[in-house]
Amino acid sequence: MEKKYILALDQGTSSARAILYDNKAEIIGQAQLGFSQFYPYQNWVEQDAEEIYDTQVKTVKNLLTSTNISINEIAAVGITNQRETTIVWDKKTGIAICPAIVWQDKRTEQQCVNMRAEFGEIVKAKTGLIIDSYFSATKINWILDNVDGARQRAENGELAFGTVDTWLVYNLTNQKSFITDYSNASRTLLFNINTMEWDTELLEIFNVPAAMLPKVVDNGGKLAVIDSSVFGQELIIASLLGDQQASLFGHTCFAQGSIKSTYGTGSFMLMNTGEKPTFSDNGLLTTIAWRMKGKTTYALEGNIFIAGAAIKWLRDQLQIINSADESEYLALSVPNSGGVKVIPALAGLGAPYWNNDVQGAILGLTLGTKKEHIVRATLEALAYRTKDMLDLMEADSGLSIKQLAVDGGASSNSFLMQYVADMLQIEVNRPRNLESTSLGAAYLAGLSVGFWTGKDIKAVHKLNRKFKVIMKPNIAKEQYDSWTKVVGQMIQSAKSN
Repeated sequence: MEKKYILALDQGTSSARAILYDNKAEIIGQAQLGFSQFYPYQNWVEQDAEEIYDTQVKTVKNLLTSTNISINEIAAVGITNQRETTIVWDKKTGIAICPAIVWQDKRTEQQCVNMRAEFGEIVKAKTGLIIDSYFSATKINWILDNVDGARQRAENGELAFGTVDTWLVYNLTNQKSFITDYSNASRTLLFNINTMEWDTELLEIFNVPAAMLPKVVDNGGKLAVIDSSVFGQELIIASLLGDQQASLFGHTCFAQGSIKSTYGTGSFMLMNTGEKPTFSDNGLLTTIAWRMKGKTTYALEGNIFIAGAAIKWLRDQLQIINSADESEYLALSVPNSGGVKVIPALAGLGAPYWNNDVQGAILGLTLGTKKEHIVRATLEALAYRTKDMLDLMEADSGLSIKQLAVDGGASSNSFLMQYVADMLQIEVNRPRNLESTSLGAAYLAGLSVGFWTGKDIKAVHKLNRKFKVIMKPNIAKEQYDSWTKVVGQMIQSAKSN
């Protein structure tokens, strides 16, 4: 039977999805299932590892049923996943020894703070990351110290560690493949992105036995085979990519200096920095984008804590909009923000400010202020934060950025995207398919099995809209400077308090 489709598995933080792409990279069908999140204590976030796997398998079965497509028609599978989430399981039984600790979990934050002074520089030089509870290493350490007998069993070689990609592949292959890919390995704090291997010194620093670690493989290729017991016959797994790296690939950001920004709950900006790692002086992360056939592509990564969450806040907390879509209409209904400035520091301020004491604020209110002004000022603030991040990327990389690719829910807001283009003074490109994460996994899987060529991907990659710069540079600078001045005052005020 002719191989007509690529299947992408997109295992996210709150749901699992399966998406079928045809040879023009059009979505033929998709299925989605949510799964449970557990918050047993303050700052703890857990998931059930078995449920993560089961929901992902069910989405594929539901998709094949709803589209009436045979498994024989699928050329390959690409997998993309929530990063850093940590699972430890028994190698004999294949059963997780405790719940998965999710990337958002902060239970090890104090341990990380304690370690930064002594080990921060060594860890950054080897991994490109800061010692933070966000990453996997201290989560593994916590499990070994807090689950009965776990450390001894790990040292005996009885336990396995994996991020979600590893866990899915292990189960899909009926425990035959214990692997991770370079993009996910580079988020553990245990992988040396210069030597491209698990690092003995890092394993000692974080007290993690080497016997627990999976083999690291390329991001694309014939990586593993899904066992016939899962879907009725074997399928090739031809790509593995962490979600943000998959999004970069999905935007076809293959050239050095190409950059994308995902506007989800927060905003993730990644920039392709080429074949050498670029280490940041401004608190950005250095990470592996992907590695294939001995060639590594690196990226710089910055995170704005609040993006789509600010629009959700207007809707759910302030209740001044009924839907996220309404924010665009209201923002366009006034010529400017009427002097209102919003500081979206609802979870502190990240780079370049790095200040968790600054609280969110709405300033410049007068008797003439309407809800439209507040909505517009909130969206404008997201564009200012995007400029903050882009300026750091240029400063750290020494590269001049000519255009920005965007995706994620809030990128459908055309007012916001136009304002981003005006603030950055570069073109903003919104693709027709905003699901760049699954598309990246599909592209790479398709390339790896010859379903597509690089030329094909450039041909099928379609834009929905190009936002060209309208605002004059001096006006854009004035507006941005005016906002950053207010942020500066807020930071001073937070310090003095």
